[in-house]
Amino acid sequence: MLNTNSNQQLITALYCRLSQEDELQGESNSIRNQKALLEKYALDNGFHNCRFYIDDGYSGVDFNRPDFNRMIDDMNNGLIGTIITKDLSRLGRDYLKTGTYLEIIFPQNNVRYIAINDGVDSETDSNEFIGIRNYFNDYYAQDISKKIRSVKTAAMNRGERTNGSVPYGYMLNPDNPKQYLVNPETAPIVKRIYELSAAGYGVAKIQKILEDDKAISPAIYLFQKYGSLRGKPDPSRPYNWPKRTIRRMLSNPEYLGATVCGKTYSKSNKLKKRISVPRSEWKIFENTQEPIVDRKLWDMVQKKFDGRKKANKTGLTDKYAGYLYCAECGARMYINRAKSLKETQECYTCGTYQTKGSHHCSYHYIRAVVLDELVLNRLREITAFARENPAEFYEIAKSKAEKESKKLIKISKGEITDVQKRITELDGIIRCLYEDRVAGRITPERFELLVSGYEQEQAEQKQKLENLNNEISIQGTRDKKISEFIESAKKYIDITEVTPEILHAFIKRINIRERAIPRSQKCGNQIDIYYTFEADEMLSV
Repeated sequence: MLNTNSNQQLITALYCRLSQEDELQGESNSIRNQKALLEKYALDNGFHNCRFYIDDGYSGVDFNRPDFNRMIDDMNNGLIGTIITKDLSRLGRDYLKTGTYLEIIFPQNNVRYIAINDGVDSETDSNEFIGIRNYFNDYYAQDISKKIRSVKTAAMNRGERTNGSVPYGYMLNPDNPKQYLVNPETAPIVKRIYELSAAGYGVAKIQKILEDDKAISPAIYLFQKYGSLRGKPDPSRPYNWPKRTIRRMLSNPEYLGATVCGKTYSKSNKLKKRISVPRSEWKIFENTQEPIVDRKLWDMVQKKFDGRKKANKTGLTDKYAGYLYCAECGARMYINRAKSLKETQECYTCGTYQTKGSHHCSYHYIRAVVLDELVLNRLREITAFARENPAEFYEIAKSKAEKESKKLIKISKGEITDVQKRITELDGIIRCLYEDRVAGRITPERFELLVSGYEQEQAEQKQKLENLNNEISIQGTRDKKISEFIESAKKYIDITEVTPEILHAFIKRINIRERAIPRSQKCGNQIDIYYTFEADEMLSV
């Protein structure tokens, strides 16, 4: 098949590609072997002015490859006369895109295409089966993608990390790449961000503080440390922290010592865009590495994030965010701010009223300064009583919660029995599947598909069991919470204002009741305060 082209002075492009999956098949697909095959073919068949274009480690489904793009640019500039590959799959494994190049783009640019092992040459009539080969190359890519996805799903259900990104503040354990270690260089910055948020600072204010402290941003740190371009680092602005980065860090359970799997997914092996999964569907496995922030600090930040997070003129967020609720409908109460309003005019109203109108709930208007005064007076009264009469306070608080605690523990223990039974059943099912796989009664693909589903259910049941045990543990530590409340009362002797720290130390929830005469200027609101030692179920409206 000698070269008889009239454009012999043009480049003969020898294109090589190897993906990670192709590499597993052995030496035959290696870049070295591809180069040797292409070079010999070009020499034996009289092709001159040869130039290699090589993409090592790139999938055939993805056509956005560096050297492939360079080759196409050269073709569009009229520099290439012939393109040669080892086979069709080296050009690509996407049936539609590969076909477009073969049937439209190459002919339009007067480019001859040869796939050596498939016997394809666009200048001969030996292309009858090119469409079939192209289709099977596409099918192969889909099959590989399906198997990889199945393996990764099974790994995620076991609580194993399947992505390569490491959260800022951690680093990989050199002895175990699947485990994170606290990074002494960046972990203090993460903890400071959480402390600033817990103190009431908004994201914009935290951003300014980090810049003033000359804290290197995650993107710049990765660039300086590893040469990574992830996050589009700008060396001219090393202390620029994007607000979205800070927000994500403040809600990332991994800083609490957990492994988080299944946050994104892709609809197809041909679509590289990752789609976010709702937070409620994430797979979270706790206590898998050393935490950077403790539970108390984490809870303070998440409590604030439960409510509206917009900061005021000084950069401070609403301290009651996540604490304040409508007593009638149970919706959150939100603060109302405006540039035209003074701080003394800021007020809270029912979230349902704001979004759905008066047909669903009433105004529940209360001034922020009035709420501060009411909460401050209540806190001074109860902390003084707990401080001066600790034994009597302990007995009153204990008797109030004891009845509800016993009821909740009884219900939780019944559910634990059912969950443990199901986990045992799933162990048996998975064991039988494994035996069927070893005996050859089911295919490896079928085994992976079935076992991943059962492992996912088992992981969910184990998480449910852990939650139920935590509930019993919380009820069992009710005495401890009362004692902690008394100790906090002794610590905060002179409470002069309501701060995020004070709220977290003493209060779990505040319900705002409507005025006896709605919108009355003379009639005030009744508020119900629930303290940290009280059971969650006692908070129901």
